[in-house]
Amino acid sequence: MADQQVDVIVIGAGPGGYHAAIRLGQLGKSVVCIDRDEAGGVCLNWGCIPTKALLHVGEVTRQINHAGALGLKVAGLDFDREAIAKFKTSVVNANVSGVKTLFKANNVTFAYGQGSFKGAKEIELQGKDGSKTTYAAKEAIVIATGSAPIDVKAWPHDGKFIINSDDAVKLERIPKNLLVIGCGVIGLEFATVYNRLGAKVLVIEALPQILTGTDIEISKTLQRILTKQNVEIMLNTKVSDVVKEGERVKATFSGDSTKGKPETREFDMVLVAVGRRPVADGLNLEAAGLKTDERGFIAVDPQLRTSVPGIFAIGDVTGAPLLAHRAMKQGVVAAEVISGDRSAAFDPVAVPNCVYTDPEVATVGLSEEEAKAAGHEVRIGKFPLAASGRARTMNETDGLIKLVGDAKSDLLLGMHIVSPQAESLIGEGVIALEMGATLEDIGLSIHPHPTLTESIMDAAEAAHGKAIHIVNPKPRPTPPTPAGAAH
Repeated sequence: MADQQVDVIVIGAGPGGYHAAIRLGQLGKSVVCIDRDEAGGVCLNWGCIPTKALLHVGEVTRQINHAGALGLKVAGLDFDREAIAKFKTSVVNANVSGVKTLFKANNVTFAYGQGSFKGAKEIELQGKDGSKTTYAAKEAIVIATGSAPIDVKAWPHDGKFIINSDDAVKLERIPKNLLVIGCGVIGLEFATVYNRLGAKVLVIEALPQILTGTDIEISKTLQRILTKQNVEIMLNTKVSDVVKEGERVKATFSGDSTKGKPETREFDMVLVAVGRRPVADGLNLEAAGLKTDERGFIAVDPQLRTSVPGIFAIGDVTGAPLLAHRAMKQGVVAAEVISGDRSAAFDPVAVPNCVYTDPEVATVGLSEEEAKAAGHEVRIGKFPLAASGRARTMNETDGLIKLVGDAKSDLLLGMHIVSPQAESLIGEGVIALEMGATLEDIGLSIHPHPTLTESIMDAAEAAHGKAIHIVNPKPRPTPPTPAGAAH
């Protein structure tokens, strides 16, 4: 018999879990939200929030280093690692405290410990002190256990010399030489952080481009900028061995960058950033009659229902894209479905993705390559930041705005940005896609001047050869009409 009974149990207090729990509380449900770590999950404690705090430190560092171009003389820049870590921790604590306050305000009980299924309606919570409490759900259980870094067994993770992203955010030391294995979002963000803090950084990727799956022109633009910032990048290159020797780590790799010959270098630290895996360990899903796919993900329908009635799943544990804002929206949808809203569903036109390098990359919708592969005749509009008056006033002219449209309907298919504040600018693309806007709609909309957002308008106008602030590309010649064809 259960020790406690509530309407809904939420397992996981990350972005998806706490959104689901709070929305359920707003809708009058009694809720217990369980997490074996801290409220806020990976995002608030080891992911989105702390990395962005560190990236902001790096951005300020770069601005100080380039202050001379603005007529400012700044001398004696120094890094206080402990003070930087303290700033990061204060940001994390403020956000975690905010979530706990919202839990209390919405009658959500937060419980520490490992939750595991005893059946389709019961969860056993094992507390950190070894105590066990059984919760029964009258209405539903929501699985929101997120994801964790993939550790490569051949390269034993020790948290100090061979590290993952959870270790990297702790900033326990700043290496002189850092190897980052993986040119995805996580790898490039930490390459930016540690490069700004004085480390010499090498990033190695087995595939032919950074940010695999991103629009190729955008990927190449960011690679060029990062290379200018002294981040060394090797593509089509594989790491074959990583071995710790004393206070150093030796890594052997080969590929295009080494002309096919094995090369060995020594590093103070190696960050393995080869992806993330869903976290379902310890849940005892079998007791609830649930199964995962071969990669460990839980299948759900648009209302976030699993194959077992009354059990929902949201966020990273349900598959790609592994993004906090996707999990947040799924959490709200699941809460509303549980509360009886039959119209609620997770069915976005597109989900934005942001990479917090410096400058940032933000994308939403189809890349040029994806649009062509889907059969669209594309119309491209581009605007370089070098032509932006606002970017010049910021001394930030490296970047590009790129719009992908359908040549026949003029509908926007995708928006891709390399720019300062790209993560905020991309919101315009999300709204435009959701509302079915055309490139003409974006170009006709009056944008404030001088701003970075007007570069989106300029890119839309460039797609039609109407841009004012750049030389418009010459229109493609119209193919001649075949003889005898109808006019």
